[in-house]
Amino acid sequence: MRTPRPHRLRLGGAKIPVTCANTVIVGAGAAGMACAVRLVEAWRARGVKNPQDRLLVVTGGLRLGASRMSGSDKQTYYKLGTSPRTPDSAAEFARTLTDGGCCHGDTALAEAVGSLRAFYRLVDSGVPFPHDPWGAFVGYKTDNDPAERATSAGPKTSRFMSECLQARADRLGVRMIDKHPVVKFIAEGRGRTRRIRAMVCFDMKRISAGDLGLAAFVAENWVLAGGGPGEIYRNSVYPRGQYGLHGPALEAGLEACNLTESQFGLASVKFRWNVSGTYMQTIPRIFSTDAGGGDEREFLTEYFPDMPSMATAIFLKGYQWPFDARRITGHQSSLIDLAVHQETAVRGRRVWMDFRRNPVGRSGWAGFDLAALAAEARDYLAKAGARQRTPIRRLAHMNTPAVELYAEHGIDLRRQPLEIAVCAQHMNGGFAVSAWWESSVLRTFVIGEMAGTHGVRRPGGAALNAGQVGAARAAEYIACTLPADVPDASAGRLAGALKSVVVEMRGLVKKSASAEVSCDEAMDEIRDRMTRFGAHLRSRQGAAEALRDAVAQYARLRREGLRLSSLRRTPEAIRALQQCLIHLAILKAICAMFDRGAGSRGSHGILDDGGAEMHPALIDPATGRPYRFKEENLALRDEILHLRYNPKAADLFDVRVQAPRPIPDRDVAFETAWAEFREGKIYRR
Repeated sequence: MRTPRPHRLRLGGAKIPVTCANTVIVGAGAAGMACAVRLVEAWRARGVKNPQDRLLVVTGGLRLGASRMSGSDKQTYYKLGTSPRTPDSAAEFARTLTDGGCCHGDTALAEAVGSLRAFYRLVDSGVPFPHDPWGAFVGYKTDNDPAERATSAGPKTSRFMSECLQARADRLGVRMIDKHPVVKFIAEGRGRTRRIRAMVCFDMKRISAGDLGLAAFVAENWVLAGGGPGEIYRNSVYPRGQYGLHGPALEAGLEACNLTESQFGLASVKFRWNVSGTYMQTIPRIFSTDAGGGDEREFLTEYFPDMPSMATAIFLKGYQWPFDARRITGHQSSLIDLAVHQETAVRGRRVWMDFRRNPVGRSGWAGFDLAALAAEARDYLAKAGARQRTPIRRLAHMNTPAVELYAEHGIDLRRQPLEIAVCAQHMNGGFAVSAWWESSVLRTFVIGEMAGTHGVRRPGGAALNAGQVGAARAAEYIACTLPADVPDASAGRLAGALKSVVVEMRGLVKKSASAEVSCDEAMDEIRDRMTRFGAHLRSRQGAAEALRDAVAQYARLRREGLRLSSLRRTPEAIRALQQCLIHLAILKAICAMFDRGAGSRGSHGILDDGGAEMHPALIDPATGRPYRFKEENLALRDEILHLRYNPKAADLFDVRVQAPRPIPDRDVAFETAWAEFREGKIYRR
């Protein structure tokens, strides 16, 4: 890994290193590394000299982030079907991605068409996706998937992707700078002329009692690949320290979209990991205890009429893992999520999965019997040869790495239960992008989880494909349409902007001496608010109150600062402010959707007294009556809600609505397409 030598700029007594590149990629997960590799290779193919020296990857933590640190039983990669027995097409793939609404058809088609190209590049980079004796990558069915497009390299699929792509980037000589979390983007211009000119970061190795450790980067093009805002929820399966770049990107003027849409599901809490797939398909016992681990109770028996329906619902959580507002009534699989929520958030108990025992029923029920399961579950387990007597034996038979993964983190599923909760897992919304993944800010591209391309629902694993395809599209656009020159570090017009950031940081430190609220206390307030009002259960009144409180908190933190025990903790204060802004934006989007008549959809339910009762045992603590969900407003599938930061607005954001762009349907002669490609017309907006 090569690191560049910066220039040093003296501003108000502070020496700030300034490093220049043609393109800066912010974030070093699977999407960021893929973009780096693609861009250097594309420049090289076009005859650009020393292309690796024109690119820079900057990251807050090279070995951190969701790509490196998160996954599930067999973390899914979703692509166009490659099974020799199942026909597929890019058009069908795109229709699957847009089926839930609020998803642009052109990005969906690009993800479909580009999926195999991206997938086979990963295979060639060393990601161990399994194939049969004839070389076919046989697929399986995942959530929201009508075909068998899913594949997996095991629990660590995205980690393998990141590591293999980083190794490829290292071989290409890509320059990387680690431990530099973003403070601020410096942008200028308005509308479509607005551009990011520089980025200010903390150099975590330089922060000391007398030095804020600021560093600046100047570039012509920017690719943001910073992942999701995982730390804004109390219950989260994001890796610890996953903050994202949403706050600085919003301040820079990037337009966000679909911020109401996130994915929630059951995950372990001691070691953060999704308990989807074979963890559920082995049908473990699920029970609760009091806070001290005593008073075991088979709470799921309150929600199901008999053992076969309960056991089948547990099985179906495997590939219906995300909480889904459509799959509750009639004893469907997402009833389990709400039952776990009721047990933990309402009753204050703890919930566990026990792979040592089969599910336990109540008095009068028949015992657990694999032969009594619904046909879908029974046939699947029979086909997999998973007829062993206990869940742990079935799990070890079907997916040994899933057992080994927890053992690596000190949890032996053969000897102890696994604590779980309903957790935030992925943001389906993010920032609005074009079909080439360019944001609303000129020459700034957004890829990976930060790109809001998914709409309301997505098939499991579609995010990994979207990150790879978006990375390739952004790299191609930069290499084929934009100059490869490197800007001058001594650009005088940036000096004033950089100096203002120095003044702002010093002001924040000065306020910290008298501030009443610590960074941890501010984050606790944000997490509690989002978990109560911005997660899988939402209400109009609760969201409105939460938004008012979020606006007040952000104003207070900006005005009064945060208490710091030392100068070295300044980055924590900046992170808290950034997290406060993105959680405010999400709550603003939720309230705006309520104003448009939002109903339950995707991975959240809308509480409404006039809605349908979910289950008589699911009691809303606010009313003392059973939860009632408002049904989905189908008309809103044809709207995408956009937010743009406006510091003069009462709630800090302006809202607008856009119709989804349709799936392109062109049928042109080869010669026409060839001419458009040769002349660069394919890149025109």
